[in-house]
Amino acid sequence: MTIENILFDVAEALRYPVLIAALITVVVVVLELGALLAEMRKRRGRGIKRLETAVEEAKAALAKGDSAGAAKVVRDLGYTPGMTDALGAIVEQRTQPDAEDRIAKRLAEYDYRSMKRLERTRILVRMGPALGLMGTLIPLSPALAALAEGDVQQLTDDLRVAFSVTVAGLLVGMIAFAVSLVRDRLYAQDYSDVEYVHAGLAEVPVHPSPRAPATGEAKVAATEVAQLGTVTLPTPSTPPAPGATAGGDGQQKPPAPGATPPGAPPGKPAPEGT
Repeated sequence: MTIENILFDVAEALRYPVLIAALITVVVVVLELGALLAEMRKRRGRGIKRLETAVEEAKAALAKGDSAGAAKVVRDLGYTPGMTDALGAIVEQRTQPDAEDRIAKRLAEYDYRSMKRLERTRILVRMGPALGLMGTLIPLSPALAALAEGDVQQLTDDLRVAFSVTVAGLLVGMIAFAVSLVRDRLYAQDYSDVEYVHAGLAEVPVHPSPRAPATGEAKVAATEVAQLGTVTLPTPSTPPAPGATAGGDGQQKPPAPGATPPGAPPGKPAPEGT
């Protein structure tokens, strides 16, 4: 068995897989075209006025502390699940300590999801013509062999297959290329809307979230701190009873020099020598 025969056998083995793959690509590209038309219909109401109105409503809701209402307003601007999640994350993550990093990561994830969606038709742009070329060349070998043997019927059948696959591959490439261009523009505009919402809501100051009630050990620690910080105020004292300063023999002790006697107005020193 020579190398030429091996390659011929490989090409013959690929004949029906290539034909099946070409048929599958035709079905897939038709479905992608229908999905694109549905996406374009969903975006018919898009406009800068609608976007600005939604941002103003969300800013007003955030100013009142209504984060749930603001999230609902911006989520209504989403046209795809990825866009809806990214818009909701802008409102939900803005109160976190590292809000900018969290929001940036979610916007990047949304961008990657859009790129993944575009990969289908971008692959078909190259795969369609490639399968068409393979489907053209593979039947040519048996067609030439039939021509050499004078089998016109076999030659005709192989040439029909070759030309049909060529047309199908070119059709897949053209439709996939058009779908990719239009969808790329739509997704770029979606990402621009998300960035506009992010920039608009960034102007609203972030209100601190209310603290949760202390429970367990945290509650006990808070109680101890409160007790340590409590200051006991002295109660007003009553005037001393007569004879309270008397000595052991019941006689009144003379006040010290310069001291104020009981009952005297404050600020007047007692007379010396009494």
